[in-house]
Amino acid sequence: MKHDPPAPWSPESRCLGQYAPNDGTVAFYTRVNALAASEKTALDLGAGRAAWFEDDKSKARVAIRMLRGKFGRVVGADVDDAILDNRSVDEAVQIIDGRLPLEDESVDVIVCDYVLEHIENVEGFVREINRILKPGGWFCARTPHKYSYVAMISGLLPERLGDKAVSKAQPQRKEADIFPKRYRMNTLKDIRRHFPGWRDFSFVFRTDPAYYFGKRPVYAVMSFLHRLAPASFSGNIFAFVRKPAGATDAITFSEIGGRA
Repeated sequence: MKHDPPAPWSPESRCLGQYAPNDGTVAFYTRVNALAASEKTALDLGAGRAAWFEDDKSKARVAIRMLRGKFGRVVGADVDDAILDNRSVDEAVQIIDGRLPLEDESVDVIVCDYVLEHIENVEGFVREINRILKPGGWFCARTPHKYSYVAMISGLLPERLGDKAVSKAQPQRKEADIFPKRYRMNTLKDIRRHFPGWRDFSFVFRTDPAYYFGKRPVYAVMSFLHRLAPASFSGNIFAFVRKPAGATDAITFSEIGGRA
């Protein structure tokens, strides 16, 4: 009689809420939630099919990540037509030829989760963000640091081999959710350079290991290395930048939850 292979081990399995103490998703979206208000419009840029909404087993993490119901209107946008099946947003739109089908200065908060590392045309991307974001609006992004071991290994391997390595190292991740990487906006200096004059609250968040092949011993070794290495080597950039709203614009740390 054949038996199903054992499920991959994960650090969340013994944690209340099924998310680890240093969970990057919880940390990032807690800060995004600090910007939520019923009169605001949020854009989930690069939202795809919302793999997290369909596949994440942690109800607590899904609730923290869910923007619908916290903002007055949540729009999802992506170049892939999978966005049209996204059930985590109020409205879904497809990006055509790099253009977002949204009016100028119509969005209060833009969330870009693991998208910046895939951007090819950075100038056009930033131009669209600046066009649709209201004065005083926020751009919030999570992305691997350019000098993290994940990014450096990805850059050394041929694309197809790199994708195969990711699928092995993250067995819970589906092939449909693996995309080509460019790492052209993936340092704090890059963020400042592409958003000149914007108020910058960005920082590097030291993550828990995400690539451990579903094996507890590998996770233990990677956790040890994460603690020893510089944050940039094992971390993600949490980019929070605010578009200028004029000389009278006031800003407080409480709006973004302060720096980490």
